[in-house]
Amino acid sequence: MNQATGVIFCLAYILGLISTAVFWGRYGILALGIAAAIALPKLLRKFTKTSVKVTKKRRSRQKENALEEPLDAREELSLFEMLPRAKWVWAVAGLLAFLASVYFAVRSPQPAIDDISKLIPAGGNTQEVAVTVRGRVVSTPRLTRSGRSQFWLETDLVSDINGGEGGSLVNRPVSGKLYVTVPLLQATGLYADNTIAVVGSLYKPQPPSNPGAFDFQAYLAREGAFAGLKGRQIDWTRENAIADVNRVNSQTAAFLEPSGMQPSKIQAMRQRIVRSQLSQLNVPEGPLISAIALGKQAVDLPYNIRDYFVQAGLAHAIAASGTQVSMVLALVLALTRRFSKQLQFSFGVGALFLLVGLTGFEPSVCRAALMGFGTLFALVLSRQVKPLGLLLIAATILLLVNPLWIWDLGFQLSFLATLGLIVTTPPLMAKLDWMPPAIASIVVVPIAASVWVLPLLLYVFSVVSPYSILVNIIAAPLLWILSIGGMVSALAGLIFPPAGSVLAQLLDYPAKGLIAIAEYFSQLPGNSVAVGQVSVFQLIALYSLICWVGIGGRRKKEEGRGNKEEGRGNKEEGRGNKEEGRRKKEEGRGNKEKGRKNKGKSRVISLPSFSYSWILPLAVVAGISIIVLPAWHVQSSLFQVTLLATSGDPVLVIQDRGKVALINSGDENTVRFTVLPFLQQQGVNSVNFAIATHGHLGLSSGWGKLLERLPIKTFYDNPAPKQIHRGSNQEFMTAVQSRQGVYFPLETNSTVDLGSTRLQLVNAEIPVVELLVGNRTWLLVGEMTPEAQKKLAATGTLKPAQVLWWSGKTLTAELLGAVGPQVAIASADEIDPETAAQLRQSKTQIFWTGRDGALQWTPAGGFKTTLESEENQTSFL
Repeated sequence: MNQATGVIFCLAYILGLISTAVFWGRYGILALGIAAAIALPKLLRKFTKTSVKVTKKRRSRQKENALEEPLDAREELSLFEMLPRAKWVWAVAGLLAFLASVYFAVRSPQPAIDDISKLIPAGGNTQEVAVTVRGRVVSTPRLTRSGRSQFWLETDLVSDINGGEGGSLVNRPVSGKLYVTVPLLQATGLYADNTIAVVGSLYKPQPPSNPGAFDFQAYLAREGAFAGLKGRQIDWTRENAIADVNRVNSQTAAFLEPSGMQPSKIQAMRQRIVRSQLSQLNVPEGPLISAIALGKQAVDLPYNIRDYFVQAGLAHAIAASGTQVSMVLALVLALTRRFSKQLQFSFGVGALFLLVGLTGFEPSVCRAALMGFGTLFALVLSRQVKPLGLLLIAATILLLVNPLWIWDLGFQLSFLATLGLIVTTPPLMAKLDWMPPAIASIVVVPIAASVWVLPLLLYVFSVVSPYSILVNIIAAPLLWILSIGGMVSALAGLIFPPAGSVLAQLLDYPAKGLIAIAEYFSQLPGNSVAVGQVSVFQLIALYSLICWVGIGGRRKKEEGRGNKEEGRGNKEEGRGNKEEGRRKKEEGRGNKEKGRKNKGKSRVISLPSFSYSWILPLAVVAGISIIVLPAWHVQSSLFQVTLLATSGDPVLVIQDRGKVALINSGDENTVRFTVLPFLQQQGVNSVNFAIATHGHLGLSSGWGKLLERLPIKTFYDNPAPKQIHRGSNQEFMTAVQSRQGVYFPLETNSTVDLGSTRLQLVNAEIPVVELLVGNRTWLLVGEMTPEAQKKLAATGTLKPAQVLWWSGKTLTAELLGAVGPQVAIASADEIDPETAAQLRQSKTQIFWTGRDGALQWTPAGGFKTTLESEENQTSFL
């Protein structure tokens, strides 16, 4: 099997895994393989004949090529000429792609019959199934944003089932993986491979209730888990836990294990390094150095620092990546350069295994380690390394081991960034050959990596950081210092901790500088620009554009080299300018003869030909157009009302042909996990109108968190007396005005125009808010006692409304009679049964966010729910 055939088989396997994105993908890829086996060999043979004829004609016009010699003696084969002509190759490639999709389905996690998630009744929540779960910890505990500790637990036994089917059971054998969270102090001293018992409540993860929100259910499924456990306490009696597990599994070896919670050797080494680096440094500088050296899995970096780095485009700096692997490998080879190649190989492989163990088996580290192993292997055999081939082999091996990584974002970004460095860095370095190589690499490397990962980031997050390339260029020297220094101090700390502490202390100021850069750029106006949802077709178009730039640049380079060679030949043969012009005119005839002046390289597809100086500007304009024009068209024509599913303050977003109105914000977590992801998905970069309807939440921390990310042009506040949770009224007014916003109190019974929507505050204390959306009236009613509802209905201030929006609590018949809604929406997990009965009796359509998720209304489509339910899928309104 030659190299071309091997490349085809590797690409076929990867393409087969990618085809699992659609349900018919495996059959489509098989049909494509059959079609290629039938048609492609014939087309390739026809192409070769045409190429040979053109080459003969070109040589006949050149005196030096009139020698009788094989055509391929001086010709470099093009890509299409290297493709195999045998039908069996393409047929096997199609079959291999089909088998890859089957292999993906087989390896996809599915709950077993005795999986612990089966114990949760239909519609179960954390209050229904209280259990004691025993099992083995399979990950290092991590700190969550809520201040709890999280780890993965491989379950063996479950006891004390309350509320489950079949009553209470003791020591029931189970299987499966659990996502466990416990109070922080409960997990102190806990390590992977410890066997413990956790008391808590089981729950099943739910699909996202809001558009753009994190899909926790899909995340757990990718990790092979189908339930979570909200733990309250950990049973540290290790011997009892082991005894219960082994009583079921009939294993006695565990009884001989020493008592007490002990880390594994690799965990002890990691802990030794981290403690050495943190002993003389403060937070967050110390954790940052450890994260840069060993990845963020090795240490809990404060979440505000993580947010700074992510928003500034420096997320790769605190994640385990190929940088650590390349530095360790370079250090090992430098230290063993006097040894034999076999010893260099042995030391290098040992260092790679140690580094992968310390950083964790992350896809990016495994990719870099495999490529490092390939480099060491080529060193032993005295062979030249082909980076692209090595990258393809590494991808294939990793996907053979774990095909599910094909949809892992870290895996995708790692390979795309490496591909960009391999393909794009050399031509960019050639353009900057007038600069010192060290400085040129600082500029080129961020550009080369960013170009290839940007389309995928836009597709996944719908946000672009305009400063990311600039930030990476500015931060590159500090990153190199911290990376090299961090690895050296880690090695020293592993051998002699005091030495590691001293070396880490020298990195204090570089760490402070890097944090300052990330914090500064993350807080600049416009540090993140939302572009809206990017479709698969836009993603393909962007990567096609990147490939076109690469092909076009290489073609122009080849043509330039060919022109130089022909010029020398013309000078030797004494040809005049007329003959040169005539030859160029003949060679320019027909699309099939374009680009064949150099070494006979032919192409089946003729791309638009531009001057090389124009290719990059045209590509940039085309790329921006691919993203901006569809988003602009959607924004300029969209009218949509979205009621987000929130646990507290009800939140409403009105998108009116480019203008956005936000009614209420909720708390900080609501803004961070619900409001901002939705606005980013919709391509919203500023809020035109912000309205706080609830007096007691008008100046909550949620508005401040929103204002950190998006400017608010006009803010209307409820004038009722309120409890200010953070800061003061004047402070918030100043914050709004500092971003060119205007602050107004919302006057009772006055009308506020929000584009084509009008808002009126009927009552500030309750509150009661009336919205006129087109020719339909929406009424927002806050919580109040039945007596207050009757009194409000008797005053006659409530007007009939088509849509009633309330908290889900009890509504009196008087209030419902005064409003007469056609649709009733509750921002709650449950609604009052008596109120629901009254609404059904009056044939009112009922929605509530706990069951239906977020609701979206458009004039043409009516109401649509985010979550599927047996009723209320659409509304006539």
